[in-house]
Amino acid sequence: MKRRTFLKQGLAVSAGLAVGGVPRLARLVGAQETPKWRTFEVTTRVEVVNPVGAVRTWVPIPLLTNTNYFKRQGDTWTGNSSSIKSVQYDKYGTGMVFAEWPASEKAPVLEITSKFMTQDRQVDLTKKPDPSIKEEKAVLDYFRKPSKFIRTDGIVASTSQGITVGYKTDVDKARAIYEWIVENTFRDPKVMGCGIGDITTMLETGYLGGKCADLNALYVGLARAAGLPARDVYGVRCAASAEFKSLGRADDITKAQHCRADVYLNGYGWVPVDPADVRKVVLEENQPELLKLDDPKVKRAREKLFGAWEMNWLPYNYSHDVKLPKSNGPEIAFLMYPQGETANGRKDALDAANFKYTIKAKEI
Repeated sequence: MKRRTFLKQGLAVSAGLAVGGVPRLARLVGAQETPKWRTFEVTTRVEVVNPVGAVRTWVPIPLLTNTNYFKRQGDTWTGNSSSIKSVQYDKYGTGMVFAEWPASEKAPVLEITSKFMTQDRQVDLTKKPDPSIKEEKAVLDYFRKPSKFIRTDGIVASTSQGITVGYKTDVDKARAIYEWIVENTFRDPKVMGCGIGDITTMLETGYLGGKCADLNALYVGLARAAGLPARDVYGVRCAASAEFKSLGRADDITKAQHCRADVYLNGYGWVPVDPADVRKVVLEENQPELLKLDDPKVKRAREKLFGAWEMNWLPYNYSHDVKLPKSNGPEIAFLMYPQGETANGRKDALDAANFKYTIKAKEI
């Protein structure tokens, strides 16, 4: 078994991740006055079942650039491949471990352990905007661009205009979009994985059900169409929540992937939002009964998740339309699950019978 280490700590902030200043942190509901850093270890193990010909896997690793709520502490890996390497996919912090096996290997295995630190995050939007908080124009322009599924034209543009008409400030526009999504969408438990985020289809069909990669992608697209830089942040829950039992997962987190969103507001920097988790509280916090939007738990989640994230969660990346290195298959909408490929084509990342992986988390 070969072992390699990939460590990026104390990195200079890259063009795609600079916030130009650290937003002020306000007190979180139920949290200490000063956020506390916590340390986690997440281990992802991939086993390619029924390999045919040459095999390749790609596994997302924690965000390559530190932020004011996340610090990476490096990745190590073992596996029976002679070709395992880390790949920095773009300048916006997307990283993965890429492994290849020859056709002679009948039981490809790869295991990656990542250590990182997090602290709860909140931007105090009740304070006056701070003009010293800046972001590079190229970064803001990049996060206004559409992707394959997150369009900013057509029905997305008209819907965004209808939601934000009459609002003057970035904060008011961003909040109006957030409230519209909370009011008009719902979490659909039948959707596979986290969804795919095809927001044009959602709006054209009028079917506004989905999971986090759908509902938060809708937020991102509507915000971009309103001129606000916004981005999905793909990751995985790694610990129980201190506030909402439905918004955490510990130990075995194999199916705990979760997409969040950031919106850039002038004078505040990148602001965390998560309307999808409000709808998750509605559906799952009091199972089997649905909660109403005026339930105290839902109201608390709704108030909190415009401007704050509880950091029992690991961020991977912001990437869309990802072309996996050396892959023979098509682009993927986003990189949040381990990916695999054989001579017969791309494995289904959500089909555990044919592409086996586990993700385990522990606080250390």
